[in-house]
Amino acid sequence: MVVTASAPTDSLEAVFRIESARIIAGVARIVRDVGIAEEIAQDALVAALEAWPETGAPSNPGAWLMATAKHRAIDLVRRKETYARKLVEVGRTLGEVPPVEPTDADGIDDDLLRLIFIACHPVLSPDARIALTLRLVGGLTTNEIARAFLVSEPTIAQRIVRAKRSLAEAEVPFEVPYGTDRASRVASALDVIYLVFNEGYAATAGEDLVRPGLCEDALRLARVLAGLMPVEPEAHGLVALLEFQASRIAARTGPTGEPVLLADQNRSKWNRMLIRRGSEALRRAGDGPYSLQAAIAACHAQAVRFEDTDWTAIAVLYRQLMALTPSPVVELNRAVAISMSEGPAAGLTLVDALADEPALKNYHLLPSVRGDLLERLGRREEARAEFERAVSMTRNERERELLLERISCSDPVARTKSSSP
Repeated sequence: MVVTASAPTDSLEAVFRIESARIIAGVARIVRDVGIAEEIAQDALVAALEAWPETGAPSNPGAWLMATAKHRAIDLVRRKETYARKLVEVGRTLGEVPPVEPTDADGIDDDLLRLIFIACHPVLSPDARIALTLRLVGGLTTNEIARAFLVSEPTIAQRIVRAKRSLAEAEVPFEVPYGTDRASRVASALDVIYLVFNEGYAATAGEDLVRPGLCEDALRLARVLAGLMPVEPEAHGLVALLEFQASRIAARTGPTGEPVLLADQNRSKWNRMLIRRGSEALRRAGDGPYSLQAAIAACHAQAVRFEDTDWTAIAVLYRQLMALTPSPVVELNRAVAISMSEGPAAGLTLVDALADEPALKNYHLLPSVRGDLLERLGRREEARAEFERAVSMTRNERERELLLERISCSDPVARTKSSSP
């Protein structure tokens, strides 16, 4: 990226946003503390803001920032009064400190993978992992994260500060996990990215059904992780799932932001490039939970019309997913697939069996799905009651509007479609 003289500040900030994760990762390898690493990266940005207007921008801005940050990191380490003790503890010498020569701005190295694993470390709460990952790896500002998740900026700032403190207190090593620890750490990183995407794809609360920016951030992180771990099947499974899901975003809402159900979506708006990328990633995936979900998404992506959807195959895949990761939410989705392949009565039997599931007590899609099935069976009064119950549970304004529309709909003909947009 070229930094122009006419707008050095804006251009530099754009460069820093792109390069910040790699810079923080490179510095963290030296100082072994992500909080300090982020501060040093910010110092390098300030140095560039001071120097570049006078000297002109370097030909490789990212490498300049990386070199400046690494120099400052090594200076900090050398100034530590306890440096000799630290050397004994970590078994390093000054000669082993990573070189400060500029690195390939387009290269992806193990430092970035280490940073992802630290930000997603299980010692942190799920909310803290999400906030720290978006801040350090995603390059989002505290304000951007707060707006994306509809919480206050001080709340996000506190989460990030506490997360850094927790990592320091737990003395989490800056390393790629191996052995028995690896599977759980990989799963944690994938889960964080998946949760970020889901919040963008179907917002929990607020006035928007979809927040494309969050989906884009999550998809970018998933692609990076898969690129860093090319032989990790579930990383490719997650990429495939997110590519397929992201391909439908433009069709999921109408002109004023209203939800458009899957049966009504204009499939010409589905992004064919993302579908092709999803198919390519799926070929490299395995048989884990994200890979199975990706295979389900592929069934939808391959159907030219809603009526062409292979619901029998989808139901089979959901059964396999249930065997792998039992969950009432997965069973609810299987019930929808069964209702489409075997009829609404068969689906309703499965849904009714979930009525007392504690995990679904406040889950608005349970009464929403049940209402849809009852409506398809002609039991309209019961369906109306279920939709009213779903309205009382949802915190998303767009979903509430959709449910209210279904309640007030005077069309006597039951609609045959999935309840999930």
